[in-house]
Amino acid sequence: MALDTRHLRLLTAIVNEGGVSAAARKLHLTQPALSHRLRAAEIEFGTRLFDRINKKMVLTPAGRQLFDLSRPILDQLAAAEQDLRASPAPTTLRISTECYTCYHWLPARMQLFQQEFPQAEVQIVVEATHHPLPALLDGQLDLAIVADPSKHRRLDFHPLFDDELVVIMHRDHPLASSKWIRPEDFADQHFLLYAIPPKESTVLQQVLAPSGVTPRKISHVPLTEAILEMVRANLGIAVFARWAVSPLVASGELRAVRLTRWGIRRSWFAAVRRNRQRLPHIDSFVRLLQKYPISQSFRARKPVQRRAATLLHTL
Repeated sequence: MALDTRHLRLLTAIVNEGGVSAAARKLHLTQPALSHRLRAAEIEFGTRLFDRINKKMVLTPAGRQLFDLSRPILDQLAAAEQDLRASPAPTTLRISTECYTCYHWLPARMQLFQQEFPQAEVQIVVEATHHPLPALLDGQLDLAIVADPSKHRRLDFHPLFDDELVVIMHRDHPLASSKWIRPEDFADQHFLLYAIPPKESTVLQQVLAPSGVTPRKISHVPLTEAILEMVRANLGIAVFARWAVSPLVASGELRAVRLTRWGIRRSWFAAVRRNRQRLPHIDSFVRLLQKYPISQSFRARKPVQRRAATLLHTL
């Protein structure tokens, strides 16, 4: 039998409570059970811890030595337990999105979140970008920001905001004066696209392919900044959310033109696993995203007509 805190608590309870009966009540044991534990300890350690004198429990020299050692040990353990209970447990929030541009506005919301949860660690799981829902279902994420919610009995989708996709180009580009960009206008263009397979691009699959249009050239570029620099150099056109390029458009560096006559809008959602015991910091981050949308100019989410609101979640 190894000496552990159970023996120390047993010994100190008998001494502090003045006897076996009171010690048993203190430790929530029956008197026979406590007496059995004491005898078993004395037999295992090969020495008596108490002498029974006139129905009183008197510490033996070995018992006194153990009692003197037990007091600071148990006091330190009690203090450590109190500190652990007083300190909030660190929390982790793992996030990913369907679009790289979302990572441009997430840090500001993460900063607000950590003011409420100072012990929290927010992790952006870049590897799950473009396919966050499978990662969420597999438990690799706590929250996914998506623009194409799918019905799933294990997921909840919380509406965040709407945005609009626009075609961006150099201000001197031949299409810069257009009121809107038609699918056929892409036919003789150099289209700059994120580094994703063409079958995963909904601009290619849901806007251009139905019209039988293929851009003259497609370049897959992994970084948002690189795409914008190429557009600024008049090396091609790209499709972005209007809010993502509004500073460059306002400064006159780029021109943003509506995609199709009716425009293409997306409705963004925060997806979380459906769980009655979901940790509170996850729901707090969802509420924060709803309270602070990307831009204060965005209005509350409204129903959008299907023909004008094809949900494009991958540019």
